[in-house]
Amino acid sequence: DWYEPSPDGSKVAVSISQGGSEDGTLHIFDVATGKEIETPISRVQYPTGGGSLAWTADGHSFFYTRYRGADAPEAERHFNMATYFHTLGGNADQDTMVLGAKDGVPRTGEIFLTESGGRATLASVQMGDGGQWQHWVLMHGRPALKVATYNDRIVAAAIAKDGTIYGLSRLGAPRGKVLKLVAPYSGGFAAAPTIIPEQKVDAIVDGGEFGAPLHVTDRALSVTRIAGGPNTVTLYDRDGHHPVNLPLPPVAAVREIDAMPSGDFVYSISTFLKPTYFDRWSAAARRAGPTPLRQTSPVNYDDAEITRIFATSKDGTKVPLNIIAKKGVKLDGNNPTLLYGYGGYGVNQQPAFSGGFRRLWLDAGGIYVLANIRGGGEYGDEWHTQGNLTLKQNVFDDFAAAGEALIARGYTSHARLALQGGSNGGLLMGAVLTQHPDLARAVVSSVGIYDMLRVELDPNGAFNITEFGSVKDRAQFDALYAYSPLHHVVTGTKYPAVLLLTGANDGRVNPLHSRKFAAALQAAQGDPTHPILLRTSKTSGHGIGSSIDEIIFTQTDQLMFLLDQLGMDFAAAGR
Repeated sequence: DWYEPSPDGSKVAVSISQGGSEDGTLHIFDVATGKEIETPISRVQYPTGGGSLAWTADGHSFFYTRYRGADAPEAERHFNMATYFHTLGGNADQDTMVLGAKDGVPRTGEIFLTESGGRATLASVQMGDGGQWQHWVLMHGRPALKVATYNDRIVAAAIAKDGTIYGLSRLGAPRGKVLKLVAPYSGGFAAAPTIIPEQKVDAIVDGGEFGAPLHVTDRALSVTRIAGGPNTVTLYDRDGHHPVNLPLPPVAAVREIDAMPSGDFVYSISTFLKPTYFDRWSAAARRAGPTPLRQTSPVNYDDAEITRIFATSKDGTKVPLNIIAKKGVKLDGNNPTLLYGYGGYGVNQQPAFSGGFRRLWLDAGGIYVLANIRGGGEYGDEWHTQGNLTLKQNVFDDFAAAGEALIARGYTSHARLALQGGSNGGLLMGAVLTQHPDLARAVVSSVGIYDMLRVELDPNGAFNITEFGSVKDRAQFDALYAYSPLHHVVTGTKYPAVLLLTGANDGRVNPLHSRKFAAALQAAQGDPTHPILLRTSKTSGHGIGSSIDEIIFTQTDQLMFLLDQLGMDFAAAGR
């Protein structure tokens, strides 16, 4: 699920789960020998609250997250995540809880721990999945100290070795500003000064799985921004002065930044056409240079190029599209085109390299398109909030507009367009195919949510209320019902060919959603030449943590379905 090396690199803590369940047990390994050196600790990770760990500076102990055990009712065992302190060699059953419900952590609190290299550890607590955060400082032997409430709108933070905390604030600043809070943290972030104000266009990224926005060394602070998808990274001194931009390709993302003791920064560079590689910014020389750290791939995209265009949504909003195609492609409306979207939780769809699947798609004559629709955070907080709760319909309008723009500009046609998405993107697929059944020829939808009136009744559904809303609120109920895919399947409609995928061990989205939606579409399908297929895997979950074999089988089935439905060249794709 995740791993965390000790500060000196001699040990590594690893959360391991089985069958894609994300139900993690913590193991501690000695790096030199590869041997396990500690009794495993169970219940440290579960979807969607996740789990994390932060070592103390000496590497002899750590803070870690843990869920309730057999003392709690079964229906409550994956809620009320708490933070504990463990010393190597000790009995985990006797570990002390340092942050939990007793401190006001909500039932759906998701705790993320960040070590500083000094005495203090930062604990960031999200309320469900909706992007509302509180922040705490943890020090062994002292009570947890809250430095930011949910109302402070500090959506991400970084802690320096000396305990200084830098916070990304959205309070009155939808594109983000940076605040500085020094120990002993008097007044918390509510009293902290702004050192880097909001910019007019570029937004500071929120972070999460696509990279933290702030990193700090003894001398410098890095800030990662986004404008429609691609990133920029600016280095400042510790007071937010003397900005300098890291050199990056035109359409690139930075997901990992490591602040070195020397003051240097090592940072990843991801693009659509080149495997991820790392450069190093030298604080002394004030310039960047290559490192030996880089990923490799058996495929390359020397014959391809990236084009960015904008679609116009129903309300006039301009939506970026990233088009990956072979050089010299003819805009004759006859290209098989796969349009991918997500649009939720403020998650940014940023440039990233993809090997086998995308390469085979291009080899078979296809075009691949990634849409930066609302619901994500590609233009800051407003881009997210314009696509959540009662405004979720904007997401579906953006995606439909993206498909129509590709057709209008000659990239493809309705008969040669396919749509793809998963999870929240699966909801996107369900809403678009029921609202616009004639938009595309085929749809691939993975681990999706389709019954929006009952989703919150699943255990994990409680975490999603901050993003989708609740049927208990009248306005939110009306919005949920208006787009709920299951409730808008109409008998006799000519739907596209649809492949729905789910995993039996999915703790994030109940597989029942895919089964119900598949049955409804099969019963209603008005075109017998367009199949409605359901693929269920007994050895996977939501897709996170799937085995390599599982990933290969899943991508193969998706690719074969799309090639078949769009009449593409199997022989070319198999080269």
